[in-house]
Amino acid sequence: YVESKGLLYIGTGVSGGEEGARHGPSIMPGGSPSAWPHVKPIFQSIAAKVDGNIPCCDWVGENGAGHFVKMVHNGIEYGDMQLICEAYHIMSAGMKMNPDDMQKVFAEWNEGELGSYLIEITRDILGFKDEDGKPLVDKILDAAGQKGTGKWTVNASLDLGIPVTLIAEAVFARCTSALKDERVQASRELKGPRLTPIRNRVSFLQDIRKALYASKITSYAQGFMLMREAAKEYKWTLNFGNIALLWRGGCIIRSKFLGKIKEAFDANPNLVNLLLDPFFKSVVIDAQKSWRKVVATAIEKGIPVPSFAAALAFYDSYRSDRLPANLLQAQRDYFGAHTYERVDKPRGQFFHTNWTGRGGKVSSTTYNA
Repeated sequence: YVESKGLLYIGTGVSGGEEGARHGPSIMPGGSPSAWPHVKPIFQSIAAKVDGNIPCCDWVGENGAGHFVKMVHNGIEYGDMQLICEAYHIMSAGMKMNPDDMQKVFAEWNEGELGSYLIEITRDILGFKDEDGKPLVDKILDAAGQKGTGKWTVNASLDLGIPVTLIAEAVFARCTSALKDERVQASRELKGPRLTPIRNRVSFLQDIRKALYASKITSYAQGFMLMREAAKEYKWTLNFGNIALLWRGGCIIRSKFLGKIKEAFDANPNLVNLLLDPFFKSVVIDAQKSWRKVVATAIEKGIPVPSFAAALAFYDSYRSDRLPANLLQAQRDYFGAHTYERVDKPRGQFFHTNWTGRGGKVSSTTYNA
């Protein structure tokens, strides 16, 4: 609309928080392509820099692409934070580790493939002492707030039909945490398994590390699936490898492995899912045993790990060539004449069965919500 009035429009997503404001954020501009040359020198001069002097700012795409990519960034951020919190919960509740011990673990992890801003600040938080010399983290109320960008990501995924299940569980985990008074009452009445400490600390910490890495990859895979579908729906031209590079500095989800995402899309610009890239595929397959062990152990101990579990469930669903949706479609056709497709007929042909002998041949219109 504004272009029809002779104006150029730029909608710009910005990430970085307080540190980004002071030292340079990640900037994700979108809007009128012809506007970009006018602001490019300004935006790139104030953006965070990596690898010497490469700015974490480049053109994202048409119309609202910049803000959409920023929204997905925040959704992935929700997932990353929740996964780290679940790892922390397993260590504290399941392994009886104190903050000082956990700080050492996160410090070690930050030197490896999990190295990232969020792992780094988790290390610092666990080592921070209150005025009385005791860990401050133990005194913070376990009721999380949120600004809404995670919810927007989930809403967009529902509109576009993309299962960002890990991010959704991260949003709901915050909602559950906010029910503090109800949870306190429920803890007195709803019993769970007896929580005995997890043994073999050294080996199980390695299992958690692998499960965290595999789940993190799954979260990014879902986020990039959502951006890919949005690009199709809204006719945007998105360079997914470049988007990953925009997040390497200045923003909250900056991490070492974003370079691997760039390499994946450089090798195959038409990559439909990061899990199918050779590097990421090998990582999740290698982590699979530990991933399952961590989720199963947490469930057995009664420790909630909604995002770890959602990531693993998505992995298992995505790799399944047959899911129980055939029964679901039969149920829908039984009670609502919603029709179904058959495995022995071409896709796009729909059938209805008179399951009870009392129905007719009329079926409902087929559509995708």
